[in-house]
Amino acid sequence: MKNSTTKTLLAFNIAHLRKLKELSQGALAEALSVPRTTLGSWEEGKSSPTIEGLTALAKFFEVSIDTLVTMDLTSVTDLKSLLEIGGRRVLFPMTVDKEGNDMIELVPVKASAGYLTGYSNPEFIQALPRISLPYIANGKYRGFPIIGDSMPPLEKGAFVIGKYLENISEIKDGKTYVILTQNDGLVYKRIHRFNMKDGHLMLHSDNAYYMPYKLPFEEIFEIWEFVCSINPTDRQPSDLLFSVLQSIQHDVQTIKLNMKL
Repeated sequence: MKNSTTKTLLAFNIAHLRKLKELSQGALAEALSVPRTTLGSWEEGKSSPTIEGLTALAKFFEVSIDTLVTMDLTSVTDLKSLLEIGGRRVLFPMTVDKEGNDMIELVPVKASAGYLTGYSNPEFIQALPRISLPYIANGKYRGFPIIGDSMPPLEKGAFVIGKYLENISEIKDGKTYVILTQNDGLVYKRIHRFNMKDGHLMLHSDNAYYMPYKLPFEEIFEIWEFVCSINPTDRQPSDLLFSVLQSIQHDVQTIKLNMKL
């Protein structure tokens, strides 16, 4: 939708979201406790909702007022793109390429530092570059940069493509995940000994040099399950063996040092 004013943008959004929910104007008007003629006037752009009306619309469609008023939501084709983040629903419109494949947002290294504050900001997400992978099944996907050497063979310059998990209970023991955390921002780790009753995740690095640690559930904002990776480096098996030997050597040196103390 091009050159839309805020008023007409809101009008298009109301009509589009109503149709996605397969509701008539009368049914939605009844749910919002407004006359059908009033709703029709909103959708036609002849009038604008009061603050009470905007609040009711945002609550009904489970989006923020800011999203409803300032974003073009007509590209959204499935309400499954409504994600539960930070205790509230945020809508991330899914876009598709010419072949109908879902576009995947990539979080560049420079943007990853601001992801903790921007992950629930529609403008931040919409500004991310996008790619498409034809073999990706339906779902919400995002690509995250690898920083550091804790998860070989992936290293700096690689991207992990993750599928958004709606609930912590969907985690599979032994699999790897990109996790947005309260204190450390984005981390990519393998989860072992997963048990919902523990109230925390045990995060492990594939590089034995790094020790596993606990991450309480309440410090988790997002979880993305590993689907595939884009690794631009051609790392040789001998390089991996060298990393393992370095890790073992470090552990031996640490043990020797502790024995002397």
